[in-house]
Amino acid sequence: MKLLPIHAPRDFELAARWLAQKENWQWLDFGNGLQILTPQLLRVMAQRETHLLRLYTGDRDDTPIGIVGLNGVAAAFRTATFWGLSGDKSFRNRCYSTYASSRLMSLAFNELGLVAVNTWAVEDNPSIRTIERLGFRYVGRQRHCHAIDGRVRDRLLFDLLASEHRELVAPSRRPAARRPQQVAADTMGS
Repeated sequence: MKLLPIHAPRDFELAARWLAQKENWQWLDFGNGLQILTPQLLRVMAQRETHLLRLYTGDRDDTPIGIVGLNGVAAAFRTATFWGLSGDKSFRNRCYSTYASSRLMSLAFNELGLVAVNTWAVEDNPSIRTIERLGFRYVGRQRHCHAIDGRVRDRLLFDLLASEHRELVAPSRRPAARRPQQVAADTMGS
């Protein structure tokens, strides 16, 4: 899994296509109710220091399968807001978004020097599991501030401090040594 900067027009178009899918945009809000981003707006965001956008890949090649980003990067306060989505749903439930998000947090804390990253998720959004795996802590709730299909929902608020972040390592990047539970399982059948 790799994080790739967004440079080429095809990258902006691909990310915009993912963001235009209702199953994705319904959970998002980029400010003032803006939920769908055009390739042109993504290009502008990628050029500004207040945003950091990365496509992420699977293990086999450099084909993008999702996007992760930081919005509102505030150098003075050393904070930002995290968001992401799985673009190619055939890779869902394989933890690629979790590892990509974890690597983005490492970049945010180690290279950008941020001290805190916040995020939010609409209640009942399956992405909450990823947010929790990354070590984000629940800090509050904004009530009745998001609507999906005419139904008003709450947003759950989370944050992660630099001191709390531990990068999750994808299985393909772990050392080849077998894990203790694997050794035990292998010897039980002998």
